[in-house]
Amino acid sequence: MDSQLLLLNKNNTLTKLPQFSFFASPKPRYNPSSNFLGFKLKRVMCAMKSYRLSELNNSEVESLKARPRIDFSSIFGIVNPIVDDVRQRGDAAVKDYTSRFDKVKLDKIVENVSELPDPELDAAVKEAFDVAYNNIYAFHLAQKSAEKSVENMKGVICKRVARSISSVGLYVPGGTAVLPSTALMLAIEVLYCAKKAGVTHILKAGGAQAISAMAWGTESCPKVAKIFGPGNQYVTAAKMILQNSEAMISIDMPAGPSEVLVIADRYASPVHIAADLLSQAEHGPDSQVVLVVAGDGVDMKAIEEEISKQCQSLPRGEYASKALSHSFTVFARDMVEAVSFSNLYAPEHLIINVKEAEKWESFIENAGSVFLGPWTPESVGDYASGTNHVLPTYGYARMYGGVSLDSFQKYMTVQSLTEEGLRKLGPYVATMAEVEGLDAHKRAVTLRLQDIEARQVSNTR
Repeated sequence: MDSQLLLLNKNNTLTKLPQFSFFASPKPRYNPSSNFLGFKLKRVMCAMKSYRLSELNNSEVESLKARPRIDFSSIFGIVNPIVDDVRQRGDAAVKDYTSRFDKVKLDKIVENVSELPDPELDAAVKEAFDVAYNNIYAFHLAQKSAEKSVENMKGVICKRVARSISSVGLYVPGGTAVLPSTALMLAIEVLYCAKKAGVTHILKAGGAQAISAMAWGTESCPKVAKIFGPGNQYVTAAKMILQNSEAMISIDMPAGPSEVLVIADRYASPVHIAADLLSQAEHGPDSQVVLVVAGDGVDMKAIEEEISKQCQSLPRGEYASKALSHSFTVFARDMVEAVSFSNLYAPEHLIINVKEAEKWESFIENAGSVFLGPWTPESVGDYASGTNHVLPTYGYARMYGGVSLDSFQKYMTVQSLTEEGLRKLGPYVATMAEVEGLDAHKRAVTLRLQDIEARQVSNTR
């Protein structure tokens, strides 16, 4: 596949870098006997496949951007009855599914946050969440834009105004790792974060039944207008079903398993590369991890040893090893090829751990969040740098951005015309309406123009 990068020269004009092509190879280029990037952990063998971009053809490169396929047709078959049941039976259905799937019996499904006591946190934990909250708040506050009015022509004033979405539901995933940081990211241990972020109610359930409860509303769970937050394939399916249902809700974005793509050159520390790959792989066995090696001189043996060493010491090492087993390494000839592949892959998280990483920022087109340089691990974005870690996965970074202040707002346009403005603009509108054969549209303008003309004639007498 021919790919290009576009450069801005010193005069800010667009310049094309030379095209490069990916050529054929039907199978991964690695020697199984070498156990490339492999290790044993609790009798689980893990190996990242490896590919050299210059040896792959178009279809093979395209196949590398594909994530593990999710069979949504069968998942919808499971989730649709849950969605319908929660609509019909409300709280009772949520309790039943929570007991069935999570083995938890609930007396009530919702807690009113204002009625709960302030939780006591360890001082160090409290400070960590406070720092994260302050950074997140500051970064998102800075996204608030001033209202602007534009007078497009004399007497024709237009503006765009923001209004908050009336109510939102924030899904904080549990699964194999409960993520209180997600509560911080979406609104800003979970009760503390919820109170600090201004959350009003806590729904003590998860899965498709929780999404359904927030979408339809139940006896005790308020209905929301928009639902945010990552989750497993059943949560994602529920969000997709409900946004196209009579529930009349919107969602933040489609989401799949967590993923990271790391671009590294010979200047990057093998210790840091391994740690970054594992930090995403430990989310779960379906996480997607990609290492793109830019240029020559990268010590692959050292990276292999570090992955093995660090993974075996992780409490969640078995999850990480399974994730790495279906992940892969890509060898690129240089940064141009590396960045082009990253744009094709469109990762949720992109780490650029190369010399002078900042100069490549402007060439990144598709990524949920970017981490530049040797001192910027993906973990800082997950927790406390201030950016939002609710990001598009599964390649959706090609057309979606991550959650931001705008995600919690809707925009209205407002126009106001003076008499002079309608006199100037009206005839053009009338002409266009006539061309389209919409006489009522035309008359809404011409009748007003006639009133203006009649009043002017009357005033001259």
